[in-house]
Amino acid sequence: MKRRALLALLLPFSIAVHGQSGKVHRIGMLEITPESANRANLNAFLEGLRKAGYVEGENFVIEYRSVDGQPGRFPKGAAELAAAKVDIIVTRSTAAALAAKKLGSIPVVMTSSADPVAYGVVASLARPGGNVTGLSTMVGELAAKRLRVLKQLVPQAKRVAAPLNLGNVTAAAERRQIEAAAKSLGMQAIILDVRDAEALGGALETAVQQGADALLVNAEVVVMGNRRTVIDFARKHRLPAMYAAREYVESGGLVAYGVNYPDLYSRAASYVVKILKGAKPGDLAIGKPTKMNLVINARAATELNVSIPSTLLQSVDELIR
Repeated sequence: MKRRALLALLLPFSIAVHGQSGKVHRIGMLEITPESANRANLNAFLEGLRKAGYVEGENFVIEYRSVDGQPGRFPKGAAELAAAKVDIIVTRSTAAALAAKKLGSIPVVMTSSADPVAYGVVASLARPGGNVTGLSTMVGELAAKRLRVLKQLVPQAKRVAAPLNLGNVTAAAERRQIEAAAKSLGMQAIILDVRDAEALGGALETAVQQGADALLVNAEVVVMGNRRTVIDFARKHRLPAMYAAREYVESGGLVAYGVNYPDLYSRAASYVVKILKGAKPGDLAIGKPTKMNLVINARAATELNVSIPSTLLQSVDELIR
């Protein structure tokens, strides 16, 4: 029996057993990937709610919608959550936040957004206004930091390919940062325009044809939602790859450096609790990342014949074996 159907059957019994007669909140989640691929983040979110006294199936249920790496489906997912009469929507990515924002009356909590002010999600970080609040993933020069770590792992790399959805509002700034960082390290950046899953495989093949000897992969919706394709391609062509999130390395990728997404989801839970208790989203300041993670997959390094420098071993947050 599917998880949602089982919860629906157990809900009346659970409430009776625990003596709770108050409202059962409906929390919508507008996500890049299915629950099975988002488990660590979802668990962190549920644990954050549990610490505040909210238990799934007792005083809240989750309506989960994944766009499966297709950003054009965010408006449809948001509309489905509105039709399900959710009390609040939790989003991942700027595109998801914008789609949920357009619903107007439903509070929105972001688990991540590249720059919510620049891209029109909120009015300001201190006073967001409107129906959206939550967390940003704004960290200066992340692409430059990722490239420096990649260069330490593979100092011989000269041409790095970066798949970007150039139709995304955040892509132009990221492209400039990647190209400047690559130049400073004596590398050439090959920018791949990847706007949907169908374009991904061909773009990666083009990168190999153009002599790419490393990959720089972000957490944008298309590539994150199709990360298995990217990881398998990198392994097949023996391309060392730097990723933007732990999920990639957990799935077999070489290395990731970026914000700690489970921590953001845990913190997002506190925003949800405040709003469910009556706070207005527009009055809750946007939070910034406080934890960064460097994660290396030792097995992938061995397969690629990549030696991990002692300097990186001393600073690594997690070594997956």
